[in-house]
Amino acid sequence: MAGQIPDLEVTVRTGTGKGAARQARREGLVPGIVYGGGEDPLAINIPYNVLFKKLKEGRFLSTLFNLKAEGHEDVRVICRNVQRDVVKDLPTHLDLMRLRRTSKINLFIPVEFINHDEAPGLKRGGVLNAVRPEVELIVVAGDIPEKLVVDLAGLNIGDTVTISAITLPAGTKPTIDRDFVIANITAPSGLRSSDNEEGEGEAEEAAAEEATEE
Repeated sequence: MAGQIPDLEVTVRTGTGKGAARQARREGLVPGIVYGGGEDPLAINIPYNVLFKKLKEGRFLSTLFNLKAEGHEDVRVICRNVQRDVVKDLPTHLDLMRLRRTSKINLFIPVEFINHDEAPGLKRGGVLNAVRPEVELIVVAGDIPEKLVVDLAGLNIGDTVTISAITLPAGTKPTIDRDFVIANITAPSGLRSSDNEEGEGEAEEAAAEEATEE
């Protein structure tokens, strides 16, 4: 079930303390620390440009990474804090936490829709409205679903798909404690406009009839 976990390549920082951190920044690196997982903390550096790009991509604090550092085994980590310069708002330090395979974390998982051609509502011109193209789940680090699949087969205009219609891996559950909507199939705009006009016409006729009776 686990999807492709992105790599995060870092180098081990030999020195510690403010002096080593300042030197790293002068060299275009951002210092950081890896902790947890029953092991000693590890001082690291990551290229500023690499970190800045990943921060711009979004969801950095809720993305699981495969940490690669020379001389150390790969380990799954998640960022717990990114310190920034108070004036320039640029990253100056990051904290990464090691995860065991049984650790539970919050991650956003993308939703994939299949069998569009088997949905009567879409064949009639209905529109698929993806209310949640991704869903935040509490997942087990060793069994992360690559995606959530929504089968559109048999769905008509007006039908709704909620989270309860999706089978989740054992130990996985949504962060929202209710049966929320993932997607629905709505009528095409032309049909909605026609329905509205018909409704308005019927209302006007009913009002006219009432006036005549009075």
